[in-house]
Amino acid sequence: MHGAGNDYIYVNVIENPLPNPHEKAVEWSKYHFGIGSDGLVLIDKSDIADFKMRIFNADGSEAMMCGNAVRCIGKYTYEQGLTDKTTLTLETLSGIKIIRLHVENGAVKTVTVDMGVPEVENKDMELIVNGKTFVGTKVSVGNPHFVIFVDDIHTVDLHDVGPIIENNPVFPDRTNVEFVEVRDNGHVRMRVWERGSGITMACGTGACATLAACVSKGKTDKTAVVEMDGGSLTIEWDANRHMQMTGNAVTVFEGEIEASERTSIK
Repeated sequence: MHGAGNDYIYVNVIENPLPNPHEKAVEWSKYHFGIGSDGLVLIDKSDIADFKMRIFNADGSEAMMCGNAVRCIGKYTYEQGLTDKTTLTLETLSGIKIIRLHVENGAVKTVTVDMGVPEVENKDMELIVNGKTFVGTKVSVGNPHFVIFVDDIHTVDLHDVGPIIENNPVFPDRTNVEFVEVRDNGHVRMRVWERGSGITMACGTGACATLAACVSKGKTDKTAVVEMDGGSLTIEWDANRHMQMTGNAVTVFEGEIEASERTSIK
């Protein structure tokens, strides 16, 4: 499944327990040698919410949160008959998220997720990468982000600077990196280097971090469309200071793969 091009492998571990998900995330996420994805998402039972999510990046590290994956889980659980609710709760490592499904003719068209209250550092930080200075804003949306405003998004070499910033010692837990070009008051263009996955087509928490930084710097209103490589999300910073993220969730294909020591695709 994917949300705005951010694609993950989803496994219903309620019915199909999966040992060693760290290893499987690495193995299955490889293009040409596996399924190919940004990582692996497990859908499980929860004692405190309707469902529980665990997410593993393509490098095997466990992530705290992914907004695009949350939307896809909402679509999956409803359309697979695991629930008939259109408002769900999901347990994640960054807390319980509330999911609202927008259903038409039995199918989930879009999903809105309450992403909680972001934390924005007031003081900007300067980093020098390959002789160039980048000024960014640290934002937490349940996971760490570093938002950098640029005049032209196309001049940024993500392959070059993304991993260096992600692994800079000033970020002890590493960080996601967003480069943002403000197009107008309600439209920004963003590209992302995700912690543990590299360049991805979209990042839901990154889109929320982007709006939080934009509003804090007086660059946009509290509702804006965040356009990414794989599509757009509508982000609203509501009156309760919660980030509301709305976007698509798409099933690409279903299949089987052996979870034995040696993996082969059927």
